[in-house]
Amino acid sequence: MLRDLYISRGPAAAFVAVGLYWGAFAALVPDLKPQVGLSDGGFGLAMLVSATGAVMAMWLAPWVQRRLGAVDLPVLGVVMAAAFLLPGLSGTGTGFALAMMAGAMASGTLDVSMNARLSLLEGQSRRPLMNLNHGLFSLSYAVAALSTGLAREAGWSPLAVFSALALPVLALCVQMARAPVRETPRAEDTPESAPLSWVLLGPLGLIVLLAFMAEQGTEGWSALHLERGLGAGAAMGALGPAILGLTMAVGRFGGQVVAQRVSEAAVIRLAAVLTAVGAVCAAWAPVLSVAYLGFAILGFGVSVVAPMAFSWCGRLVAPEYKALAISRVAVLGYAGFFVGPPLMGGLSEAFGLAASFSMVGGLMLVIPLVLVPLAMRFEGRAVRPAE
Repeated sequence: MLRDLYISRGPAAAFVAVGLYWGAFAALVPDLKPQVGLSDGGFGLAMLVSATGAVMAMWLAPWVQRRLGAVDLPVLGVVMAAAFLLPGLSGTGTGFALAMMAGAMASGTLDVSMNARLSLLEGQSRRPLMNLNHGLFSLSYAVAALSTGLAREAGWSPLAVFSALALPVLALCVQMARAPVRETPRAEDTPESAPLSWVLLGPLGLIVLLAFMAEQGTEGWSALHLERGLGAGAAMGALGPAILGLTMAVGRFGGQVVAQRVSEAAVIRLAAVLTAVGAVCAAWAPVLSVAYLGFAILGFGVSVVAPMAFSWCGRLVAPEYKALAISRVAVLGYAGFFVGPPLMGGLSEAFGLAASFSMVGGLMLVIPLVLVPLAMRFEGRAVRPAE
């Protein structure tokens, strides 16, 4: 694993940088809301605006990467560091929405570039690297959230936190710039291949969508499920998302080892089934301990689904088209961040949270039963970007 970390040290620094900012942001929400004077609904609308910006940026990320070339990661890292100063400076709801849109666009563009760069390194080294790097994101997210909580206790403002984060992130940008980047052939220098259609990109994107939907829905509703359904207090309820985050980090590091011996299709199938089992276990748990076990199983399972889907996509695509293919899968997949929480909220309103988590389990079974077989059916096709 240390060898894999050395091979991917450039993208790894980018994964850590993105995790630091979003982990800090999650912990700063209680301070940011009153600072910009937004209600819960207004804050949710502002985040919807920022998520829309991220999806737009992901769609355009291949064009940005082609223009920046080998310096795409450090340049985008510096842009992200500058953009995340803006939410700390915002004093109005509109200003905050635009500031978060800038931050989300910068991190979304970097997200596509670092996954594409990582996919190139996987092809060059013939080693799986996605799970390790996504695990670094989860770990840095958790560390940033915890550190930001301590900083808030000490009286730090959001601007102070984001400013302090700029220092380690700029150091990580230096690491991104120093990491060697092997040039890839241009499209015109490579043999012609058959077109890559949404017949292949679609199933992979839907796999990522369902994984993100399960992850986001559980993060947003697990604590409420524990408190409302099982009588947990605030601290015991908070263990739901905490267990999810911890097991996702452990699962991704473990997936790094498994991925060296097992195909992406096999890992995704098993992981999706585990996610479904964990969701149903948590949904109908009679006591807190069983619910915690369910969320732990869910976290282990869902942790590797999206990274393995990105790895699968990158393996099927010629080097010069990786950024474009991964960006299209990412755009479709990140719709899970939009769909998950509101879908679970609507079902909870009508049938209760147990039904919501059961729905998550049922949808995850679509992955091994439908989407993986579809992707495997078209895996043998030569690939070019879909337009």
